[in-house]
This record gives sequence, structure tokens and C-alpha cells, in this order.
Amino acid sequence: MSKLILTNEVSGLGSAGDVVEVKDGYARNYLIPQGFAVQWTRGGEKQVSQIRAARAARELATLEEAQALKAKLEATKIKIAVKVGRDGRLFGSVKTDHVAAAVAEAGLGDIDKRKVEITSPIKFTGEHGVTLRLRDDIVANITLQVVAAK
Repeated sequence: MSKLILTNEVSGLGSAGDVVEVKDGYARNYLIPQGFAVQWTRGGEKQVSQIRAARAARELATLEEAQALKAKLEATKIKIAVKVGRDGRLFGSVKTDHVAAAVAEAGLGDIDKRKVEITSPIKFTGEHGVTLRLRDDIVANITLQVVAAK
């Protein structure tokens, strides 16, 4: 087992600044090469506090603001126009950065693309469910309307 400090949020594992223990192969082959984590050391406590301070600055300031944003996001259908082929099939798929840009375009605020979770690939037009993790304790489930670009 390897002890790591997460530098980014990893779904199902933890948030930036968390110290976690994972299997050696997962650490060596995925987390460290992708830049999601660094090896834990005794001197790493300073690094942990810096990462947590940066995360706190990026998070929405208060619980009330996050809940208000969640209510606005869930009440609105976010529309994304994409290139499509026959039968409404997309060229590629909708990615997390597309969703974050569509939320900003709708005037609902800037969402970090790493906070967007797409459970199954979006490859067809229509309505799809997407999850936005606004804070550790607040999750917004939004409806994404994928339409053909003109």
C-alpha cells in the first residue's frame, strides 16, 4: 500500500489535500503519472496545508451560496449545441469541459470542469443527467439538453 497526498479531487477517493492509502499499482500507474497525487513524506505536511488552503479558496464561500446555486442549476435545463451525424449521433461525445462552458454560458456561474461528473458517455442528442459537485457536501443533479448545432 502506498501513502499519497492528493493534489486534485479524485471521484470515489478524496479531495485535494487528503492523505490516502491506495494499492501500489494504482498509485504508480495512474494517480502519480496523471498528476492527481504525490508521494507522502514527513515533510509533506506543509504541502498538505497549502493544498487545503488553495482548495478552500476555490470552493464556494458559504453553504448558503452553494445551496442557492444548486437550486438555480436544478431548476434550469442547460442546453449544448453540438455537431451531429445521422440519427442524432454525436461526432465524439460531450465532455466535462463542454458542460462547464455551457453552465457559464447560461449565466449560472463558473464551474470547474473537475467538479462535473458524467456517469455514462453522452453520444446522442436528447436529455441527459449530469452531476455537479459544488462542495464536498452539496451535489447538484442537472438536466443537460443536447441539441444539433445549426
